[in-house]
Amino acid sequence: MTNDNKTLGFATNAIHEGYDSQEGKIRSLNPPIYMSSTFAFNSAEQGADMFAGEAEGHFYSRISNPTLDILEKRLAKLEGAEAGLSFASGMGAITSICWTFLKTGDEILCDKTLYGCTFAFFTHGLSKFGVKIKHIDMSDAENVKAAINQNTKLLYLETPANPNMRLCDIKAISAYAHDINNAAKGDVKVVVDNTYCTPYIQQPLAFGADIVVHSATKYLGGHGDIIAGMAAGNADDMLRVRIEGLKDMTGAVLSPMDAMLMMRGIKTLEIRMLRHSESAMKVAKYLEAHTAVDQVMYPGLPSFSQHELAKRQMSLFGGMIAFEVKGGIEAGRKMMNALNLIIRAVSLGDAETLIEHPASMTHATYTPEERALHGISEGLVRLSVGLEDAEDLIDDLKQAFEKTQRFIAEGEV
Repeated sequence: MTNDNKTLGFATNAIHEGYDSQEGKIRSLNPPIYMSSTFAFNSAEQGADMFAGEAEGHFYSRISNPTLDILEKRLAKLEGAEAGLSFASGMGAITSICWTFLKTGDEILCDKTLYGCTFAFFTHGLSKFGVKIKHIDMSDAENVKAAINQNTKLLYLETPANPNMRLCDIKAISAYAHDINNAAKGDVKVVVDNTYCTPYIQQPLAFGADIVVHSATKYLGGHGDIIAGMAAGNADDMLRVRIEGLKDMTGAVLSPMDAMLMMRGIKTLEIRMLRHSESAMKVAKYLEAHTAVDQVMYPGLPSFSQHELAKRQMSLFGGMIAFEVKGGIEAGRKMMNALNLIIRAVSLGDAETLIEHPASMTHATYTPEERALHGISEGLVRLSVGLEDAEDLIDDLKQAFEKTQRFIAEGEV
């Protein structure tokens, strides 16, 4: 694809980057799916050069594949990165990055609120191998400045955090991490999970982060039909992760078929995020005004404690909402069970609106004591607002709340 050096828009890059349908003899509108585990060499010498990293080309799909290559270039473009890398899952991305940059005696500073499996990998996994895990409240960047020491090698955060929507100031945290006057002499990688926002809403690398990761299963895929992960950063870091963490440590390789499905999803990312965000704002306002709701956590609401930060580093406010139902966990369960249109399921970012209870589902890897310490209340409900008509979602919530209030009045909660 030629653009005469013109800077192209987000949606254009999401559709065209990395592939030109006008090249070659076939001129297929969509890129071919290269369902091959291995690739032939022109000569023994060429094969040796490829293995030595002295010649470009694909030779084994655990390392690289032409279909995945297009996807990786596309994500890198959208995130403003030099290079991208795909994985078989979001946890594949996270673990591959950690195994690449950490060794026994190193330390991770991570925010106190993390997705349940990320928390489990850090706290119950990496710690077994002599990596120190320190959870701090990164919603205050000054805590990061105070906690960095000579053993700190990674800063890891989600913003917004899953599930309670807490934000972290990426720019301030990255500045502290890269300050050569800190105890670690600035030699710290800042890794940001951008799953909730996607690069359409937030670009962490532009605020100083080193690596961005995604559970691409969610908004990037967008259709609930694949499991995938993505990462993006500078070319040297991504090459290290490809050769060390992905190839040799985890083997979490994305299939070419799933790469094609991911590219299909990314083509509509912009228009989907616009709809997710528009509908979520309507639902959040409805929930905030409802007498059955104690608290709504949505960055787009002026009542959200970090609303000003959200406006600085997010272009929209996304499709994720967390809220507390009056009456606690049992009232929340009654409300969820009374829904007809909204689907009780984990995951997020799909066309369908999904609702779940983090304490007993996605964040059950925390003990009750850990959840209390890390800001995940037992009564919290997580809502992923889909692409349905917002008015239909609000009607479904309305009838569910009415049923729940009857249960409360009758003493069933």
